[in-house]
Amino acid sequence: NFLTVGDLSSGINAEYGGRQCNFTDRTAESLVDIPVDESLKESFIERNPCEIAIQCAPEMSEHEINTERFETMSRGINHVEGGWPKDINPAEVEQTMRFRKKVEKDEVYIQAIQQLGSVMEHTIKQNNAVDIYEEYFDDIVEDGCAEPPSAKTINVFRDPNEHKRTAANISWYPDNAQKLAVAYSVLEFQRSAPGMSMDSYIWDVESPNKPDMTLKPISPLVCIEYNPKDPHCLVGGQYNGQLAFWDTRKGSQPIEVSAISNSHSDPLYKCIFLTSKTGTECFTTSTDGQVLWWDIRKMAEPTETLVLDITKKGKPTLGGISLEYEPTMPTKFMVGTEQGIVLSCNRKAKTPAERIVANFSGHYGPVYALQRNPFFPKNFLTVGDWTARIWSEDLRESSIMWTKFHKSYLTDGCWSPVRPAVFFTSRMDGCLDVWDYMFKQNDPTLSLQVCDDALNCLRIQDHGSLMACGSHSGNVTLLELSESLSQQQRNEKASVTQIFERETKREKILESRYREMKLKERAKSQQGEDKSGEDDEENAEELIEEADKNFWFTVEQEKIGIEKKEKEAEQ
Repeated sequence: NFLTVGDLSSGINAEYGGRQCNFTDRTAESLVDIPVDESLKESFIERNPCEIAIQCAPEMSEHEINTERFETMSRGINHVEGGWPKDINPAEVEQTMRFRKKVEKDEVYIQAIQQLGSVMEHTIKQNNAVDIYEEYFDDIVEDGCAEPPSAKTINVFRDPNEHKRTAANISWYPDNAQKLAVAYSVLEFQRSAPGMSMDSYIWDVESPNKPDMTLKPISPLVCIEYNPKDPHCLVGGQYNGQLAFWDTRKGSQPIEVSAISNSHSDPLYKCIFLTSKTGTECFTTSTDGQVLWWDIRKMAEPTETLVLDITKKGKPTLGGISLEYEPTMPTKFMVGTEQGIVLSCNRKAKTPAERIVANFSGHYGPVYALQRNPFFPKNFLTVGDWTARIWSEDLRESSIMWTKFHKSYLTDGCWSPVRPAVFFTSRMDGCLDVWDYMFKQNDPTLSLQVCDDALNCLRIQDHGSLMACGSHSGNVTLLELSESLSQQQRNEKASVTQIFERETKREKILESRYREMKLKERAKSQQGEDKSGEDDEENAEELIEEADKNFWFTVEQEKIGIEKKEKEAEQ
C-alpha cells in the first residue's frame, strides 16, 4: 500500500493565478489502496543500486563567433590655397593683390579687425601672465630603476601569403617609428615550395592587417636597408646575390638592379649605407667571400672589391655574414664571417693585403650579428653559436665579456641605442633576452617568450623604446620596452666605462701571464731536448720496470679483493 497527498489547489487557480492556496497540517489520509500483484514482478529487473541525476539549472549551449575584422585605411588630402572667389586665380599675383586692396578698403573688414584686435590683445596678455608650459619639477631626476624591466606586445605583422616564409631582415623607417620594412625569404637551401611568393613588404606599425606597400624583387630578399638620408629610398640584397634599389614614390618594382655577372655569387646577407656627401653609397657582403662597394646611381658594377683572405693569397677563404660600419670612423669597417672570425678592416689601406688589419676569433659558428657600442666604439658585440661576446679592439686573443652558453642557438643581437649597458639577443627557441650589465652580468635581466617558432632577426628603433622581432614562420612582433630599458640611468655611462676598462685590464693581465707560461715551456722543452739523447735508454728501462711493478701490484690487489668477497659470501 502507498499514500498520496491530495492536490490542495485547483487546476484553474494554478493556471490562471486565482486566490492563493492556504496549507494546513492534518493527519495522513489513504485515498487509494492498490493490492500487490506478484505476477508483474517477473517482467522487471531489480536495479541495485539505482542512480538518478537531476539538474535543476536550465540547460545552456555554448557558441563561438568571430566578428568581421575591421580594416583601417589612411587617406590624405593636399590643401594648397583656398578662400578666394571663383573668378580669382590664386596663382596670378596681380589678381590677388587687387582683391586684397579691395577687401582692405571695405568698412566691414576694418570693423572686424578692430573688434578682433581687442580680443587678441586680451588673450596675449593672459598668455604672458601665466606660462601654461612651465615645468615645476625640472630639478627632480626620475629614477628609472624603480620600474622592473618589462616589454609588451603592441602588434604582430603576419606574412599574408599562403606559404609562410622566414622574416630574414628588418629595417626601420629613418625619420620616425611609423613604418618598417621586412625582407621575406626561405633561407634553407632548396626548401622553397613551387609557386612561393618572392614579395617583401613595408608595414605601417598601426595597421597590421594589410601591408602599406609591396616590394617585388626578381629573387627573394635576404636583407633590406633604408637610406638614412632619404627615407623614400631603400636597397635589398637578394638570394641570387644581386643588389636591388627601390624608390617608394615610383612603385613596387625596383628602379635598378645590379648586373648578375658583377654581383655576389651567393646570397647577399648584409648591406649598409655609408656616410657620404651624395648619400648614395653602400657596401655589401656575402658567403662568396667578397665585400663590394656600390653607388646606387650606377649599379652596373661595384666601385670597389675586397676579397676576404687572411692567408694573403688573393683567394677568398672566409664567407661574410654580417657587417659593421661606424659613421664616426668612415674608413674602418668590420666583417663577421661564417667561420666564426671577425675581421677588422681599413678601406683606405695602400694594398689589398693591408686592408684586413686584424682578426678576432672566439665563436664556433657563423657570426650572425656584429655591432659596435654606440657610446664606446672601441667595444663591439658579436653573436654566434650559443653565446654573445663583447670585445675590445685593444685585445685580439679573447673577448673581455661573454654570456653563458645557452641551450638554444643564438640568431641575432644588437645594442640599445640609448643605454650603453643594455643589449639584446634572440634565440632559436623563440625567446628574446635583454641583458643589462648595470643590473647583473651572469643572467639576462629579462627573458621574453615572443613566439613558439625560432626568432630569426631583431631590430631596435633609434629612440630605443620599440623592438621588432622576426620569426621563422614570417611573423614580425612589435614590442614596446619599459622606461627602465629605454631611458639612460644616472651615471650609467661612467659605470659602463669602468666595467669595460676593468675587464680589458683583466684580460690583458691574463694574456701576458699566458705568454710568460708559453715562454717557460719553450725554454724547458729546449733544455730537455739537449739531455734527452743521453738519458733516453736509461729512462726507457726505468719506465718498463715501473710499469711492470704497477701491473703486478694491481693484480695482487684484485686477488685480495676477490678472496674477501668469497669469505663474506661463505659466512
